[in-house]
This record gives sequence, structure tokens and C-alpha cells, in this order.
Amino acid sequence: MNITRAGSFAAIIAAGALVLSACASGEATDNGNGSEEETTLSGTLVGAGSSAQQSAMEAWTVGFQELNPDVTVEYDPIGSGGGRETFSGGGAQFGGTDRAFNDEEIEADAFTGCEPGTGIVQLPAYISPIAVVFNLEGIETLNMDGATIAGIFAGQITNWNDEAITSQNEGVELPDLPITAVHRADDSGTTANFTDYLAVAAPDVWTVGPIETWPTEYGGEAAPQTSGVVDAVANGTGTIGYVDASRSDQFGVVSVLVGDEYVPYSPEAAAAIVDASPRVEGRADGDLSINLDRGSQEDGVYPIVLVSYQVACNNYVDDSAVPLLKAFLSYIITPEGQAAAAEQAGSAPISDSLRAEAQAAIDAIE
Repeated sequence: MNITRAGSFAAIIAAGALVLSACASGEATDNGNGSEEETTLSGTLVGAGSSAQQSAMEAWTVGFQELNPDVTVEYDPIGSGGGRETFSGGGAQFGGTDRAFNDEEIEADAFTGCEPGTGIVQLPAYISPIAVVFNLEGIETLNMDGATIAGIFAGQITNWNDEAITSQNEGVELPDLPITAVHRADDSGTTANFTDYLAVAAPDVWTVGPIETWPTEYGGEAAPQTSGVVDAVANGTGTIGYVDASRSDQFGVVSVLVGDEYVPYSPEAAAAIVDASPRVEGRADGDLSINLDRGSQEDGVYPIVLVSYQVACNNYVDDSAVPLLKAFLSYIITPEGQAAAAEQAGSAPISDSLRAEAQAAIDAIE
């Protein structure tokens, strides 16, 4: 099984590279959903989307191959916006997105690969902190409240020795050095989640609300996709950015003020806010979108969290993809699949109750 950055998924499908089949076998095999069947899956499954999911997706494809060695999963980490566009246009059998499709997008029913009027499945299968990372020589951690983080990314706090930062970091020698705030250049679910936190934590500072496309009036340095932000922060001096926590190892990291405590990111702290948050109201069965409570003051909660979704059709126009798709999505949400992602990407495993709901949604795909 390979994970590749394919140039044109639509072209792959049009050329007939997508061949999905369930071939009879003489022995039972676990196809990923926990049940043994007298079949062996083979063929190619195409997905696209979130670059934050990339490390987890690599772990999932490797684990799925051990169960299904004749399968290839091709996933292009082009970003959440590109993934939603590709899935909507029928260029991928599933999408990965760091924000769920919203009510307006769902009501438009513009999903080429789905039977009209049947809607989509949205599974919160990847839960990860978004780390606020920086590059300052000799400094590994800093404390910041939401207003300070918002002020930096809104271009209002421009130097590392600003009192807003030094007052929260006694004993830390902060340099007289300009701050370069790095943001995503592409439409990004990571940006949507990050700015959602800023809008809740510091609405008087971050006045544009939660947005997926960075506001030009706030300036800063733009970089494409997660890898671009990582490179820009790493190659600069006095830089700061926001990335999926799986990509934060080489940087200094910000602990965020929640209540009276500065909380560092961790899978446990990310899972805590997900469990404390309600679902988006009015969604159909199979759409498990979560309305994150960014303003929670619960102990040990880390509020800058990315919940990334796997998106599929409830009912496909071409149902040849369905057996392989259902097996792969089922593997992703198994304890084994979640553990593989946690080990490679530092994500937080989903709860047993959420797993049961997700499996019911997968089982209903046709």
C-alpha cells in the first residue's frame, strides 16, 4: 500500500486506475472492521485533504496494508479546502478536513459522487492539539493568554520583549527582536480551528471571527500547508506559527492560559475538550460534527484543538468503492487504528462511545 501526492485524482479515476473489488479467498481475513470474512479486498482507494492528518494517514495506510496487502490508498495532503473541493467534485472517494462541511454547503447538495439528496457522513476520527510554536534561541516554553496570542497574530504585538509577553514569563530573558507571525497561505481547516479559538478567547483583539482564509489586513508571513509553516518557522528567527502538534517537536511551544492555569498541549488535554463539547445541532444521522467549546475553563483542558474529519457519501453513485471504503474507515476508528495514529502523530484516541456512533454511520454507507 502506498500513500502518494497524486497530481490529479480526477484524471486517475477517468483513466480507470480505480479498480475496486472483493475477491473470493480460501481463508478468512480481518478486513479492518473487526469481523472476519471469506474475502480479501483489493484495489485502489483515493482520498485527499487535510495536511494535518498526513502523519496519521501514513500510519493508517500501513496498518491497513497488514490486513489487506492487495490494497493501495492514495491520499493527497493538499489541505482541507482542497480536500473538500476534490471530494465534492467527485475526484476522491473520501475527504479529510479540519473543519466539517457547514450547513450551507450541505444544503447545496453539490456532491458529485453522492446520490442526490442522500447527504454525507462526517466522522471526527482525528483529534489533535494545534501547537503554537516559536523559534527563539535557548527558549523552549512560554506562557501566553488568549489576548496575547491574538495580539501577535493580529499584528498588534510586534516584539518579543513586549510587556504582554514578559509579564507572563518571569525569569525568561526575552530578546529585543521583531516577531514574525507565520500563517497558512491556503484555505485551511487548521486556520479555521485556530482563529475560532482566537475569536472566543479574545474577541476584542481578533475581530474577524473564525475564518479559513487568513485576513490580509493582519499581515504576517504566509506559507502553504502545514509543511510550509513548519519550514518558515524553522528557517526564520523570532518566528511564531500554528501547526498540528505532530509537527512541533523541533520548536519552542506555548502553554495557553485556561482559567488560572497555563496548560501545555497534550493528547489528554485535547480529548478533554472534545468530550466536554456538544454536537452541531440539526445534522442528519451519520454526521457527527462537533461544536467545540473553546471557552471552557475546566481544569486540564487545552482549547486550541483540531478535530479532523473523514468525509464520505451516505450513498454513492458508483458503489464499487463502498466495500473498500467502509473497511478502511472502519480500520481508522478501531482501537488499533487510533493507537497507530497516536503513536505516529501524537493524536488523542476517540472515545468508545464516539467509536460506536462512527461505526454505525460507516455500516450505513451504500
